[in-house]
Amino acid sequence: MAINRSTPMTVAQRAKHELWEFALLSAYLYVCFGALILYKMAILNGEGVGYLPFGLVAIKALILGKFVLLGQAVRLGDRHERNRIVYLIAYKGLLYLALLIVLSVVEEAVVAIIHGQKIAASLAEHVGGKLPETLAASLIMLLILIPYLASKELDVVLGEGRLWKMLFERRAGA
Repeated sequence: MAINRSTPMTVAQRAKHELWEFALLSAYLYVCFGALILYKMAILNGEGVGYLPFGLVAIKALILGKFVLLGQAVRLGDRHERNRIVYLIAYKGLLYLALLIVLSVVEEAVVAIIHGQKIAASLAEHVGGKLPETLAASLIMLLILIPYLASKELDVVLGEGRLWKMLFERRAGA
């Protein structure tokens, strides 16, 4: 669902639109992260280790969803709109990934402060010795962001709201 920029929206309409967009994005992230957690659960259960963090996945999806919407609010990557769509999607994917990494580090620092830990120790615990895991998580996040950003860019190119109309309308003829 995209904002129609030709007609001004009231504050209530804008709030409703942004809440809807946040809900859809968070649901998308939850499904993606949930699939990864199911995979991790299957592997760990095969080794006899119990693992079930779906509540944590929901919270992470909500937080990262808000971070992505923050990036949209500051129009992250929009100055390169004249590039080819594929380059724009790749560029924005990398920018949004960098934004999510930076804001996740800030989030971890805030959590450390709240729990009375030193920031450096908390960050070292999450990154130290886990470089392959951190790189894999970043690559997966990029792969999750690309379809979302591609749908946003295609919606802009086709005309705001047109992509979703095309996706959910019945096709005429066979």
